[in-house]
Amino acid sequence: MAVTTNVLLGVGGGIAAYKLAYVASRLVQKGAQVRVAMTPHATEYVGALTFEGLTGSKVIRSSTQIDDDGSPPHIAAARAAAVYVVAPATADLLARLAAGAAAAAVSLLALTCRCPILVCPAMNDSMWLAAAVQQNVATLRARGCEFLGPVTGHLAEGYDAIGRMVEPDAIVERALQLATARR
Repeated sequence: MAVTTNVLLGVGGGIAAYKLAYVASRLVQKGAQVRVAMTPHATEYVGALTFEGLTGSKVIRSSTQIDDDGSPPHIAAARAAAVYVVAPATADLLARLAAGAAAAAVSLLALTCRCPILVCPAMNDSMWLAAAVQQNVATLRARGCEFLGPVTGHLAEGYDAIGRMVEPDAIVERALQLATARR
């Protein structure tokens, strides 16, 4: 299935961040143009060079970044995106998104995008079930964000519970569905 669409991928700083390299790769293989933004914590789990190599595009790492052509990438990428995928969406990242924080590239893009936003949470079950996190999820849903997951599965803490990020193939499939529905 050859796809011609622009996908924006916002990578959060959780252990599941490594799975987004697969997501980026699969999207590119399916014909999508992919631009990646990363939180500062995400770069502690996966290097920006990994995503740059997979996508052929410079990673957006700050709200003040300027591309080689002199344009701010958070504006150009937001305008071009058919879908914005935010994963892994940690409890901290959900709070920033719900608050409308604009200091970091991933949350800034959520403010500037006019396309569907697909949020894929990943965190400890205690965090996911916390009232504050559920309030942030409700706020984001009310603003039109779609959530995919979390699911019950093996967590980084060593036990099975709700909070595991959905599998990368599910993210790729839903992102492409949302992107093609917009055309």
